[in-house]
Amino acid sequence: MAAAPYKRILVPLDGSRAAEAGLREAIRLASGNRDATIRLLHVLEPLPALQGMEVIITEALLDNMTGFGEKILQNARAVVETRGIRAETVFRKKPPQRAADGIAAEIRRWKADIVVMGTHGRRGLTRVVLGSDAEMVVRMAAVPVVLVRGDPD
Repeated sequence: MAAAPYKRILVPLDGSRAAEAGLREAIRLASGNRDATIRLLHVLEPLPALQGMEVIITEALLDNMTGFGEKILQNARAVVETRGIRAETVFRKKPPQRAADGIAAEIRRWKADIVVMGTHGRRGLTRVVLGSDAEMVVRMAAVPVVLVRGDPD
């Protein structure tokens, strides 16, 4: 079976091994398609423990979180470009309520053909407490979403 000719592949990244597994799959899908572009997305997500609380986020903390996101994107871009695939990076620093909302917005904004993302595959109480961005993206996306189970972090 021939690979589908996806040209606009969106890959959300959060620095986890699961996200790296998603990136590897996106590279596989784009390989051999010289028209393909992988758009690497990092959404600066509100800290889960702080949501709904009045908290002062220091400039140092914000700088740290921003630096981390920029490093994730920089490293991923190098991996993609080393394989001869066009890469773009997008860093959404003014997040919506959840990372999944930011991913869904980028799908629409960029008109992605497909989303490839890693998932931790959490179940039970851990999933209830931490949520599932992957599940929410699948529910919101109007394009195919490929979920790749990554190694536990």
